Amino acid sequence: MKKIDAHLHVADIIAGYCRRGELRATGGGKAMWGNGEEFQLIPAEYGDSWRFPVEKALELMDENEVERAVLMHGSMYGFQNQYHSRILQKYPDRFCPSCTADPYMTDHMETLRYYMEELKFHLVKFEISSGGGLMGCHDPFSLTDGRMMEIYELIEKNGGVLAMDVGDITMPSHQPDALAEIAEAFPKMKLVICHLLAPMKGREQEWRQSLSLLKRENVWFDIAALPKIQGTDAYPYPNVCRIIKEAAEILGADRLMWGTDAPYAAVQDTYEHLSDYLEKTDILSARELEDIYYNNAYKVYFS
Repeated sequence: MKKIDAHLHVADIIAGYCRRGELRATGGGKAMWGNGEEFQLIPAEYGDSWRFPVEKALELMDENEVERAVLMHGSMYGFQNQYHSRILQKYPDRFCPSCTADPYMTDHMETLRYYMEELKFHLVKFEISSGGGLMGCHDPFSLTDGRMMEIYELIEKNGGVLAMDVGDITMPSHQPDALAEIAEAFPKMKLVICHLLAPMKGREQEWRQSLSLLKRENVWFDIAALPKIQGTDAYPYPNVCRIIKEAAEILGADRLMWGTDAPYAAVQDTYEHLSDYLEKTDILSARELEDIYYNNAYKVYFS
């Protein structure tokens, strides 16, 4: 089955920054936050201890018949705009790289305009989450304040796509009402919400209500990292598959996009398992699988 990994990370150099301070590689695929907390960021068997290069991503993709990938920014890896720009020029048929900026930078609009209008990025990704994103570096803010709305206007003007990771329901960054307002205010902008709003056990009804609120023509969701988010589910992740089926019933399967969130998600399980678990279930139809694995991401990011 053809696949597009709609949520993948690469890093020319690991230079993360969020609520725990800076993140730097320590060897063996491990990394350490500024507060001394060390963890496995990249599977040790990937070989390169200090980075996750696009060549390794291509190797994993080819081994698992993944035709294309969408390269997201993540606070753990640090901004990779220059690296993503080189990848955009070198592999335009394999990757859709994102650009990003801190909206609290003095020259954030000038920088984003340069990325979109000069470097020809058409995807802007914001890691908003309080756990590992902008609201871990800054005080909580509204996703619809004037500063952010100006950014969305720029993205829509340039025919772009906006991807946002807003964390889970316990975080101030989790603002489904604001996301709905953004989608309504910018109907020509494609809005992608990462990780299916990070569904949490015991908060299912609120999650369903948020999905229903965000059932809109210009809104899609990626399902990246759901096996890791759910935590206790074992391959081939039957509980995750049931969650995805329920989301498909609420939103339509044409609103969902498969992704891995590798390399960090591949610490828990292999890229192969993260790639094929949906094919092991009979909950989803063949057409739903084709849409989730390939058709939707192609429409959003590559058409």
